[in-house]
Amino acid sequence: MSELELLGKNAKKAAEKLLSATESLIDRALLLAARLLRENSEMLKARNAEDVSNAEKKGKSAAFIDRLKLTDKVISGMAEGIEQVASLKSPVGKEIYTYFNKEQDIKISKKNVPFGVIGIIFESRPNVTADAFALCLKTGNSVILRGGSDSLISNKAIVSLLRRALKECGIDENAVSLIEDTSHETAEKFMKLDKYVDLIIPRGGASLIKTAVENSTVPIIETGVGNCHVYIDEFADGKKSAEVVFNAKTQRYSVCNACESLVVHSAVLNSILPLIAERLGERNVEMRCDDRAYEAIKGYPYLAHASEEDFFTEYGDAVISVKTVDSLQEAVDHINVHGTRHSESIMTEDAHRAEKFMSEIDAAVVYHNASTRFSDGFVFGLGAEIGISTQKLHARGPMGLDALVTTKYFVTGDGAVRK
Repeated sequence: MSELELLGKNAKKAAEKLLSATESLIDRALLLAARLLRENSEMLKARNAEDVSNAEKKGKSAAFIDRLKLTDKVISGMAEGIEQVASLKSPVGKEIYTYFNKEQDIKISKKNVPFGVIGIIFESRPNVTADAFALCLKTGNSVILRGGSDSLISNKAIVSLLRRALKECGIDENAVSLIEDTSHETAEKFMKLDKYVDLIIPRGGASLIKTAVENSTVPIIETGVGNCHVYIDEFADGKKSAEVVFNAKTQRYSVCNACESLVVHSAVLNSILPLIAERLGERNVEMRCDDRAYEAIKGYPYLAHASEEDFFTEYGDAVISVKTVDSLQEAVDHINVHGTRHSESIMTEDAHRAEKFMSEIDAAVVYHNASTRFSDGFVFGLGAEIGISTQKLHARGPMGLDALVTTKYFVTGDGAVRK
């Protein structure tokens, strides 16, 4: 048996044991894990510094380093996320459907149950390790984590603390495990481990999602790719628009809910776009514009002509594309063609136009006069977040506890036979 198969086998056994674990025991393990993260923050930062140093030597971008780095704030956020998950009610065991078939003399109920073993494949964000652990454990699932090579040292340190918390609480520590071989070949083998793994959630860029879709024999939930738009309608407020775009683009360049594309109605091209450019210029954001937008802000110091490819691009950097449209419908059509079904926003003071936009845009999350940066499980009250689903089956949008359970029918009779 290969090392990968052994991980799967052990995780499956741990998942079976979790079926009899009480919610209070699971919560105790979660709270201990959060405490251990806080108490060992200096160790975690030291291990993470090794990853960061290696990434810098490889010439990784500032945005990449931002995703990779563990600070006191990030570690505190990881612990807080685990604690918030512990405070939530588990959906496991919840009865969501009941039917009494009087003719057959049977009671039929449908309840939430754990998937069993969940695999998470992610890239350079070590905080995902803690989030995935918390959500999976709370829903009675084992989790197998496969992070990127750049965060391996950090992930090993975090997982060691999580496994310690489980062991001290009398829970099988194999309820969380880490694949330390970060090669693409092992990742693809993991995607075919359907004998042991019930669900895989890939969190990362377009290439990772594409690989999972094309190679996995385990069911997957597509997440993460975010070519998010803010549409500036002809009835938008200029000051509000400038502030929302500034926040959506510049608060963090590396996240999937950052605004990558700006769509502007031609009626406000000369009045509102310069206001937006003035704010973005404070952070030296490059604006890649179509011809009309280019002319409207011709004096902007970080200006470039956009190609068609730009309108499909998730930059993860201080770059934004700008498209000019002549109608609300053209904006909707442009976004539905070029977007990634993640998060899209409209800036307008016309409620009816906002309703049309939000109804017709094909995305997991739609906004009116608000930044796309709010697309986050923590913000939405879900505790930590396993990812943001951009597909339509099973789960969509920020995924919390409810996304990590499936259902089972329970049928009860008294010697019942079908009539």
